[in-house]
Amino acid sequence: MSAALPPCRVVVPARRLDADGQHPREEVLAGETAVALLYNGAAFAVMMATPADLEDFAVGFSVSEGIVAAATDVAVVDVMALEAGISLQMRIPQAAHDALAGRGRNLAGRGGCGLCGTDTLEAAIRPVRRVARRSLPDDRLAPQFAALHAAQVLNAETGAVHAAAVLDGDGGLHVREDVGRHVAVDKAIGACLRVGAEPCALLVTSRAGYEVVHKAAQAGIGLVAAISAPTALAVRLAHEAGMALAGFARDGRCTLYA
Repeated sequence: MSAALPPCRVVVPARRLDADGQHPREEVLAGETAVALLYNGAAFAVMMATPADLEDFAVGFSVSEGIVAAATDVAVVDVMALEAGISLQMRIPQAAHDALAGRGRNLAGRGGCGLCGTDTLEAAIRPVRRVARRSLPDDRLAPQFAALHAAQVLNAETGAVHAAAVLDGDGGLHVREDVGRHVAVDKAIGACLRVGAEPCALLVTSRAGYEVVHKAAQAGIGLVAAISAPTALAVRLAHEAGMALAGFARDGRCTLYA
């Protein structure tokens, strides 16, 4: 791995304005950089992301996008810092790489948009995988969100990143942060899969949109819970997947949509 990756935190001078005037101060900002995802030497997508936990991102993205069937099918060959961003080089089976030729990604993806870079409607709205529905008792959901909140170290410093947590079959919680909510989801999924754990539930500190539900289903996750509302398409997709979907999971309550 390159030793010169961009920082995840950047300190900048700023001025706070209030009723008493202007006050010079230093602010900690979240790092954001372009990450190019390459499979077997061929470019597939560029995503804006926080430059941390990139191996988790590589594995999680590859599985959640259906590029490979399992975490063991992807190997991170190199993580290289370049002038324009980071090159994330991966190796996958040739059959999986050949299948990428029919995918509608081109090199454009913002951190907050999981569908940027798709060039056809068919590529954007893909069939969803059926999963085994999971349930999490109310008295367990709130503590898991509390643990997720406590683990948001970068957000506590910057106030600018999303977080996602994957709860595995043994009760472990795999938390990752990123400026992009879909990237945070990929990183959390990758973190769980890379240690050989079974992902069961996904918790997100954002709304539950189509892409969050689709990525969870692709990884075999049977429950998604978000602190904000789901979209109507996400609810429809959760029903198609057989997944449990909860929104407004905060203050010891939640709303079950699927």
